[in-house]
Amino acid sequence: MKYPRRTTLCFMIIVIYSSHITMTLNLESIVHPLNLHEHELAGEEPLRQKRAVAMSRPAAKEYTVDIEISFENASLLEPIRAYLNSLNFPIQGNDTDPAANILSIEVTTVCRPTGNEIWCSCETGYRWPQEQCLPNLICQDQDNSPAGHHCNCLKGLPPKGPFCQLQGAVTLRMSVRLNVGFQEELRNTSSALYRSYKTDLETAFQKGYSILPGFILVTVTGFRPGSVVVSYEVKTTTPSSELMRKANDLVTQNLNQTYKMDYNSFQATTSNETKFSVTPEIIFEGDTVTLMCENEVSSFNVSWYHVGRHSDIQNSSKFWIATTVLNNMTSVSRLTIYNFTQGDEGEYICKLTLDIFEYESRKKINVTPIRIFSTEKVEVTCDNSPVSLNCCSEINVTWSKVEWKQEGEITIPGNSETDSDSSCSRYTLQADGTQCSSGSAGRTVVYTCEFISAHGARGSKDIEVTFTSVANITITPDPISVSEGQNFSIKCISDVSNYDEVYWNTSAGIKIYQKFYTMRRYPDGAESVLTVKTSTREWNGTYHCVFRYKNSYSVASKDVTIHPLPLEPNIMVDPLEAAIPCKGSHPLKCCVEEDEDYRVTFHVDFLSFPAAKEVNGKQVCYKFNFMANSIVSRCPKNVDVFCRFTNVAGDSVQSPSMKLNLVPGENVTCQDPILGAGEPGKVIQKLCQFSHLPSSPGSPMGGTMTYKCVGSQWQLKRSDCISAPINNLLQQAKILIKSPSQDKKLPTYLKDLSDNTGKVAHEVSSCPGNLGAIINILDLFSTIPGQVNSEMMKHVLSTINIILDKPVLNTWKVLQQQQTNHSSQLLDSVERFSRALRPEGSSVLSISQTNVQMRSMVIKSGSPKPYKQTFVFSDSDLRGEVAIDKCHLEHLQPDTSIVTVAFPTLKTILARDAQRNNFANSLVMTTTVSHKITTSFRISMTFKNNNSLGGRPQCVFWNFALANHTGGWDSSGCYMKVDGDSVFCSCDHLTSFSILMSPDSPDPDSLLKILLDIISYIGLCFSILSLAACLVVEAVVWKSVTKNRTSYMRHICIVNIAASLLVADIWFIVASTIRDHHYVLNETACVAATFFIHFFYLSVFFWMLTLGLMLFYRLVFILHDASKSFQKAIAFSLGYGCPLIISVITVGVTQPQEVYTRKNACWLNWEDTKALLAFVIPALIIVVVNMTITVVVITKILRPSIGDKPNKQEKSSLFQISKSIGVLTPLLGLTWGFGLATVFQGSNAVFHIVFTLLNAFQGLFILLFGCLWDQKVQEALLKKFSLSRWSSQHSKSTSLGSSTPVFSMSSPISRRFNNLFGKTGTYNVSTPETTSTSMENTSSAYSLLN
Repeated sequence: MKYPRRTTLCFMIIVIYSSHITMTLNLESIVHPLNLHEHELAGEEPLRQKRAVAMSRPAAKEYTVDIEISFENASLLEPIRAYLNSLNFPIQGNDTDPAANILSIEVTTVCRPTGNEIWCSCETGYRWPQEQCLPNLICQDQDNSPAGHHCNCLKGLPPKGPFCQLQGAVTLRMSVRLNVGFQEELRNTSSALYRSYKTDLETAFQKGYSILPGFILVTVTGFRPGSVVVSYEVKTTTPSSELMRKANDLVTQNLNQTYKMDYNSFQATTSNETKFSVTPEIIFEGDTVTLMCENEVSSFNVSWYHVGRHSDIQNSSKFWIATTVLNNMTSVSRLTIYNFTQGDEGEYICKLTLDIFEYESRKKINVTPIRIFSTEKVEVTCDNSPVSLNCCSEINVTWSKVEWKQEGEITIPGNSETDSDSSCSRYTLQADGTQCSSGSAGRTVVYTCEFISAHGARGSKDIEVTFTSVANITITPDPISVSEGQNFSIKCISDVSNYDEVYWNTSAGIKIYQKFYTMRRYPDGAESVLTVKTSTREWNGTYHCVFRYKNSYSVASKDVTIHPLPLEPNIMVDPLEAAIPCKGSHPLKCCVEEDEDYRVTFHVDFLSFPAAKEVNGKQVCYKFNFMANSIVSRCPKNVDVFCRFTNVAGDSVQSPSMKLNLVPGENVTCQDPILGAGEPGKVIQKLCQFSHLPSSPGSPMGGTMTYKCVGSQWQLKRSDCISAPINNLLQQAKILIKSPSQDKKLPTYLKDLSDNTGKVAHEVSSCPGNLGAIINILDLFSTIPGQVNSEMMKHVLSTINIILDKPVLNTWKVLQQQQTNHSSQLLDSVERFSRALRPEGSSVLSISQTNVQMRSMVIKSGSPKPYKQTFVFSDSDLRGEVAIDKCHLEHLQPDTSIVTVAFPTLKTILARDAQRNNFANSLVMTTTVSHKITTSFRISMTFKNNNSLGGRPQCVFWNFALANHTGGWDSSGCYMKVDGDSVFCSCDHLTSFSILMSPDSPDPDSLLKILLDIISYIGLCFSILSLAACLVVEAVVWKSVTKNRTSYMRHICIVNIAASLLVADIWFIVASTIRDHHYVLNETACVAATFFIHFFYLSVFFWMLTLGLMLFYRLVFILHDASKSFQKAIAFSLGYGCPLIISVITVGVTQPQEVYTRKNACWLNWEDTKALLAFVIPALIIVVVNMTITVVVITKILRPSIGDKPNKQEKSSLFQISKSIGVLTPLLGLTWGFGLATVFQGSNAVFHIVFTLLNAFQGLFILLFGCLWDQKVQEALLKKFSLSRWSSQHSKSTSLGSSTPVFSMSSPISRRFNNLFGKTGTYNVSTPETTSTSMENTSSAYSLLN
């Protein structure tokens, strides 16, 4: 719109007035354009009635009139504004219109010339109508309102109104304070006081706020204390601050002054719709989020709050607030939050404050985590096949970009592709053998897909890609062709070192039992070796070596050819032994259970003879008629004959020898076509299948029969035959343990054994051979299983129930008479099966038979239940209970099985104790734990006391290592307590002081143990106090007693002996405490305690050796004088260096196998490694060496050679040393003589007592003989404490060496010591040095070490 150069400034005002004239009043005369030019903005705006209330009688009506004022001088704008604002309303009508009052005048629109255009802007609270806000009319530089919305500025006036209009009505939540006392009735909306206040206040509010443009109503909403705070709401359009102040003035003027309204306490909060927007709409963690708050109020006073933080938000690296005002009309505040996190979630408040107005808007902001879905682990075989890695976001949004990264030891790139429709990204890679060589097989590369939003949020997902190279497998190249019974091995080498599993299987897919092959890993590869020590025909076939990594398999195959050849144990010979007349003959035969192409020859001495073949069903026998006179040149003679089987491969095996005794014919009295000839008293054995017993060739019997020639008849002496079904199972068991798939076949074999044993139960009870065979079968089977399930265990116990039945006990006695260990063998087999038991499903398994019961429990992770099992055998009147405390179970690995098996009849089968005096007289219960026990473990058992003869019961366990590993009863480590008809046993691993030397321990509940307790406690206390006193005395008199080199070195040794023994005793107490209280981590602490005890006790002995060698050197090599520093270096190297080397080597060799300490004490192991010898041998050698030195030194002193005259002071020191060694070394030798005696099992209790007594008081001996008995020490102490008279008297009463007031010959104490050590004369044996120190305090009781 173009205008002439001469333009005017105009603005529109609204006049609101009330009138009592009639409805037909014509108001057009009131509208007067001022200074309008005909070519400018001319015309009249029609009068718009704002509100009219129809009433039956004339009433005051309110009218709104738009008035346009134009003027050319723009400077007049502000004076006019000021004038209008200064008016006081209402303005009474003039004379022409006395009934009209002007209620308010508001400026709505201001038009200013801008360049060649006129821009018209709205005042606060007013906006152009929406229909006027056309895009071509909006002032774009001043107005950011989009098209279709209200706007603030237009280019030029519209050709015909309307002008800027009031905005929509808002509710002002206001409050004001009345400076009067608050009364509780104001809380009650029904009270008269409340209604009175409400009526008066609303009347005043109505009169005051009616001047606001767009005013609708005002309502009092309540009162609250402080003094009286009135809350009320005003519904109107948004007023200006000036007009609001005028309205508040009117309220104050119209309210009764008794209310004492505080004008300065007006507060208002508008409820207008503040524009609150958030960008972006979906907020991800890490986004930069912008919150924008827009108010139609011109103010910079905008603050932001986070409801959860209860504080204002200030500008920082995390938040940034920027507030601007557009067109002096609109306040826009932006809160920018960087790197939005879940901690930033919550409700945000934007609050604009202008004068008494508060414009507040709230919005709750939620953050959405970026969730990316993908396969976490992917395996890729390096065979150049394409593999896709896929990532998808949970929310389908448009992502700015998706990036793929990789991190690992190898780099294999790929190509990415993103699908915006599905919010997924695909990364395709191809890996060939060159990219992942053998060294990288099994290497993991982490690929990361990262989704980036348009506002900076990042979400990623890692995908572990394992690249597996196709391993190159090299297998033994040579063909494998062996015969049965021979060994072979196949080596399989892979150039890939990473694998999850290596196994061997057959061409039929049957896995080979793991005990046949080994695996070894190298940095650049791996190998597996299949080793078969005794091949059978079952090994004939093709074998595959399989290296598996994840789902990738590398396989190499090898054909194995096994040529038939009977195994030596499977060749049955007849006869085993026979007597043949010198001119007689005897048929010989070798039989096998197979018909193969063998070449069989019989060999006698250096001669060989072909055999004749005879087939009888499945059994094939090769026969030869031995003619004595044609084969053997002389008679009588003993001849060994065997047959040799040779197969097509040229391999051969020879049978067991047949022992032939050629005798003169006149000596033969017994003749039998089957048994042969025999001399009187001759005893022979015959295989049962070749005896008189009937036997089926297809299922021969086993075992032997023993005959004796009595008179002219062969008489059966003993039958150890095995019935055909049992013998068949025995042969199968022998084959099974050589089978490649023995673990798969074992369940079937155990079932067959149980079934067949039940069928021949009557034969088992009458034939020891059957019983022995079944025990051997169980023993063979027990060596196979890696795991035994409940069904297998039922078959095992079913078999054991039959062979332990009472009718079979007499057969057991026959076996025992043959000096066999079948009972121990059976018990060992049961324990092996028990350790391998892994129940399925339930954690508790119970199996009960007449002669055996089993209970088991699996320890689960968490807090295990106590283990307590009860066994009752009513028929035998036996009962028992096994309990393990919860504290012991907590240290076991999860899924550990505890199995207890109880036998009521095994007590009569197991052998007597070592002295053959006592028998077991209760249940025999065996408890096993599947996993290795690494901490102290205690098992408590309760037995019914069936000792009717009144003997002393004894808790024992079966020790398989006794009696040359045939087993026997052992009571060590078990406690016993008798309570009525019950015997309580608790087996633990405990020890006493004498355990340091002795592998055995006294009975913990015996009188000996109690006595050792008392001696140990008292002696240890005296020793520690005495050693500490010794060190204090040495420190006090050090300068006085170390004036010459010999004395200096002597006291160096004494101090180190005392210090080492003191530290060793302290560590011994620590070790005892560990075992007593079962502290957590006590195994590690026990190893440490054992090491330091070993080290410091050895140091005691090596310092004793140092003292002896130093004395020997000073007296023998008189003319040679080494420096003090050299002697000290040698002394400390010997005193601490040698013990350290011995101790470190001992722990280094034994601890990796966990056999450094004993299971029952914190001391060197004896049973497994004999580590105790690393202490005993050095100690005893040093005692012997010192005793030898003592003899030499004393002889040297008493008979000095010519020229051997050291100076007086040196001689005095040497004499003191000689007396010390002479006294203490025999004492040490005596002590450890008793200690050595305790090593032997069953040693007399006196040795334990003397050994404990002498060693517990070693510290006291050192203080007396090594320190206080020394003349120089006495003089130094007397001088130190100013006892000059005693010191003078002491120095005058010496003869040949010294005598003191306390230890002189006239002193009763001195005489006793001298008489004790056989000394006569006038000198004093004053300083027996602490070179004794004994091995250690080696006699504490169980209470110290347990």
